[in-house]
Amino acid sequence: MVTGFGFPFGVDVAGSIRPVDDDAVQLRGKVLQVLFTAPGERVNRPDFGCGLFNLVFDPDNAIMAAAVEFSIGQALTRWLGDDLAVAGVDVSSADEAMTVEVSYVRRKDLAPQALRVHFR
Repeated sequence: MVTGFGFPFGVDVAGSIRPVDDDAVQLRGKVLQVLFTAPGERVNRPDFGCGLFNLVFDPDNAIMAAAVEFSIGQALTRWLGDDLAVAGVDVSSADEAMTVEVSYVRRKDLAPQALRVHFR
């Protein structure tokens, strides 16, 4: 059984690190890390991430949505390509809020997964 750290990182009531034994939860955390990390944020991996939150001030149009979809797909394939296959990325916006939905297949057991991130 593989045990890792959850994302976000957690501590239990006793003050110990809360491990995660579920592969699906670990992979979901890895996807979130790629989405939420801006390139240049990690010192030893300056090109890690896709910088999703850096796009908050960009114009809300179809060109921006297509660029976001492309950059997310490329970043997930580059950094997590051994663990998952990206099935699709859908970016939509309404009322100054953006929703990103990532569909992927875990390579370990070919289980389809989806993750939705909504932010303003």
